Amino acid sequence: MEIKSIGVVGAGQMGNGIAHVMALAGYDVRLNDISAEALEKAVALIGRNLDRQVSRDKISQAEKDAAMARIVTTQSLADVAQTDLVIEAATEREDIKQKIFDALLPDLKPDTILTSNTSSISITRLASRTDRPEKFMGFHFMNPVPVMQLVELIRGIATDQPTYKACLGVVEKLGKTAASAEDFPAFIVNRILMPMINEAVYTLYEGVGNVNSIDQSMKLGANHPMGPLELADFIGLDTCLAIMNVLHEGLADTKYRPCPLLTKYVEAGWLGRKTQRGFYDYRGEVSVPTR
Repeated sequence: MEIKSIGVVGAGQMGNGIAHVMALAGYDVRLNDISAEALEKAVALIGRNLDRQVSRDKISQAEKDAAMARIVTTQSLADVAQTDLVIEAATEREDIKQKIFDALLPDLKPDTILTSNTSSISITRLASRTDRPEKFMGFHFMNPVPVMQLVELIRGIATDQPTYKACLGVVEKLGKTAASAEDFPAFIVNRILMPMINEAVYTLYEGVGNVNSIDQSMKLGANHPMGPLELADFIGLDTCLAIMNVLHEGLADTKYRPCPLLTKYVEAGWLGRKTQRGFYDYRGEVSVPTR
């Protein structure tokens, strides 16, 4: 099927980035959130990010204006259900994602493809509770969406080939690269990345190094653009913990046991950049390690 309109559920960090790239690629976008304030903030942020692309001569002013005109915001899931492709980009909690899909089902068009931007939750399980498991996929963007080139496409056990090809076509139209992943806990990127971050937290927890020495070691010693603790703050420590729990529970291997220090930070509400404190404190002019 030809995809012309795209519904994005969730106007947070990932949702607004997905809406941005979809509108810029020529798709009509319906951006949904339960919060009117979140929708206003998302549209304003998309505008600022597009302005940055204009200032760097990545796109023209006319392209920016056309992209903004393609984005319609709505607090109604029924509006989103009438699109050709729905991308759920809500918080990384299965119960919330399931409620969203349950609410979408009564108003979906027969051919609408359902996808989730989940970074770790079983696509097969999410799909099995809908009326169209063959038209359900994982559509996992990397953060920040306008910058990162990779999209993981994850087929559930029932996903059919036309659905995969339709989603692959969208990725190609975005000018991004698709990596096909099988539906096992955390897929490819987070299956490798999150245990590395968790091990960095263990290295801190056990006193092998402090925040600065751990991040500097990986930046200068392994040529990583960002240290693992800095990256964890950027992703969100609650998200990192949620993915480690999915790996630990889904694969029943102790090597995926979340570090107690990571759990402690999440319990404290120190979730990284979004709360101004994580492994670094971002409340001043310069970020300062918290350990």
